[in-house]
Amino acid sequence: MQKRKLGNSNLEVSALGLGCMGMSFGYGPALDKQEMITLIRSAVERGVTFFDTAEVYGPFANEELVGEALAPFRDQVVIATKFGWDIDPKTGVHHGGLNSRPEHVKTATEGMLKRLKTDYIDLLYQHRVDPQVPIEEVAGVVKNLIQQGKVKHFGLSEAGVRTIRRAHGVQPVTALQSEYSLWWREPEAEILPTLEELGIGFVPFSPLGKGFLTGKIDENTAFDSSDFRNTVPRFTPENRKANQAVVDLVGRIATKKQATPAQIALAWVLTQKPWIVPIPGTTKLHRLEENLCAVAI
Repeated sequence: MQKRKLGNSNLEVSALGLGCMGMSFGYGPALDKQEMITLIRSAVERGVTFFDTAEVYGPFANEELVGEALAPFRDQVVIATKFGWDIDPKTGVHHGGLNSRPEHVKTATEGMLKRLKTDYIDLLYQHRVDPQVPIEEVAGVVKNLIQQGKVKHFGLSEAGVRTIRRAHGVQPVTALQSEYSLWWREPEAEILPTLEELGIGFVPFSPLGKGFLTGKIDENTAFDSSDFRNTVPRFTPENRKANQAVVDLVGRIATKKQATPAQIALAWVLTQKPWIVPIPGTTKLHRLEENLCAVAI
């Protein structure tokens, strides 16, 4: 598996990471824990060293899964997780809304370390920008956690250019995680040039368009009632129908390249910049293997 560095930080990871959210949360009921542990360990065997989770996935369940799965390989892998929601640290009850107050971040981090069965988090992201807490304060508390050795690198998710610059001035930002794919190009306008200028890596989530770019979803596909795609405007049947043209084009290129649409979509993202590391998620071994082959296209 090829390696990439996230920006100037020298955080080296596999060119493709594994997004673990869907194993516990978001795309329907949680899957069998033992099966998912086997899948995560299969990814390690195939050279994946970058695993993405968050406090809110579950809450807590996904971090516990990732911690257990990666415990035997802890020093060979990079674990990324995220704070920033108003979650009760004891009960895991999500009160809705955001909370990046410094005391809350410190408490949340202690819980993450326990669930991940580790004494340090490789990459700690603020999951969403909290308008109630100046980003300098958030960067300051993470800087403090880095000085204590509990965290190695600071990341932001879905932050805008001004926020990134302000945070980076206090504690260098290693990576930004936001949505990016053939289907969602918004970061190209301002985000990518800013990251390039500052030497910050980019970690696209949903590089397969939340499954759409695989070619396996059409206007008639029905999602489980607990699948968040039911609430995403791009997934209304009429929008799926309109967007089918993109999928058809990717499919034609895939046929020419003797590849799958998913592989073309991932290869496209990888080609944009050498410091981009997409994190496609899957719950199936054959899809993991298919995704990893994109690196060779």
